[in-house]
Amino acid sequence: MPISFEMSETTRLAQDYYRAMATDHLRPISRKYDTQEHDLPTEWVDWYWNHGRKGGPEDVGPSDGFIQVCVQTEELCWGDAGLYLRTPFAGLGGAAVGAAGTKEQKKRFLSVFHGDGGPAWGAMAITEPSAGSDSAAIQTTATRDGDDWILNGTKIFCTAGEGASQQEGGFVVAWATVDPTAGRGGIKAFVVPAGTPGMTLVGLENKLGIRASDTATLQFDDCRVPTANLLGSAEVKKRDAKASSGDKGFKGAMATFDASRPIVAAMAVGVGRAALDYVLEELDRQGVRIRYDAPPAELTALERDVMEMEAELQAARLLTWRAASMMNRGRPNSLEASMAKAKAGLAVTRITQKAVELLGPPGWSKKLLVEKWMRDAKINDIYEGTQQINQLIVARRILDYPSSMLR
Repeated sequence: MPISFEMSETTRLAQDYYRAMATDHLRPISRKYDTQEHDLPTEWVDWYWNHGRKGGPEDVGPSDGFIQVCVQTEELCWGDAGLYLRTPFAGLGGAAVGAAGTKEQKKRFLSVFHGDGGPAWGAMAITEPSAGSDSAAIQTTATRDGDDWILNGTKIFCTAGEGASQQEGGFVVAWATVDPTAGRGGIKAFVVPAGTPGMTLVGLENKLGIRASDTATLQFDDCRVPTANLLGSAEVKKRDAKASSGDKGFKGAMATFDASRPIVAAMAVGVGRAALDYVLEELDRQGVRIRYDAPPAELTALERDVMEMEAELQAARLLTWRAASMMNRGRPNSLEASMAKAKAGLAVTRITQKAVELLGPPGWSKKLLVEKWMRDAKINDIYEGTQQINQLIVARRILDYPSSMLR
């Protein structure tokens, strides 16, 4: 089967558009909001909401679908990954509604992001103090009371959690168990609109990287949401029961990762490319040319390092596009999404660390953004499933082992 690595003209124009957006609106304020953590980047938020989301190039032919989304994400994160995460959009919460919501729920919760109201954010709350990567072990509860569900529990490291929980129009998709004895079968996702009584913003994390993003701790105390806000079925499948095809509870919510992991991989590629581009520009300023046609035995250590960085970045990008292309065709992509996420998370960590190393003292200095990119990079190897979790998923899929046999 022939494989094309050429972008469509529509995607290429979108790449140019978002690269200009990153250059003009993200890079200039990148250091400012890395330093002023927790401040709302109003220059970016207001511009994007009033202009950026409404612009974009015209379609001049077929789109590359989800691959185009990954290309746009790479460009914006080349500009600044933290500010990208602070962009007013539906985010992971929107991805969950898109994956497991009904037509009515999608219209009710997502239309705000295309409307004329104020900026809004979507977020997803999974991680808990006692349940990090093991999503099936969450302890937040949801108890049915008439036409409502009542949520109780604590969620930590919720990306975009401040905007989604506090700004009108936003929402948080919170995972909770309706039956702790049922294991994964009891876990459901609930849409909690911003400002719902009982949902409290406890605080914001002080982080190593992506410091412009709002990473929140949320507390749910007798937080009441209508049953219409449940994503998927309320039916509980016991541990030994097979899920029906219509069950979009835990499986539906997990399907969110099949869409979000290629996005996180594209974010990592964007940060890695930022560091690599700077290294190549600096080498050009110093008059150093990489001899791509030289025999391996004659390459300098610098040349080998640069070539390895380029190969790592390209491999991560191609795995990302592969996972995205499978989504375009409606094919299951859990394996490929985890492969892309694991590879890109590791690649961006190595590339940015090597960039700091190659640049010497300036690379370690805050006069350049390279040290910031190294700090921003590591999170791509942690959230949306750690490196270890994604490698486990890949191994289970390839070997066809259940989680009980390979953990």
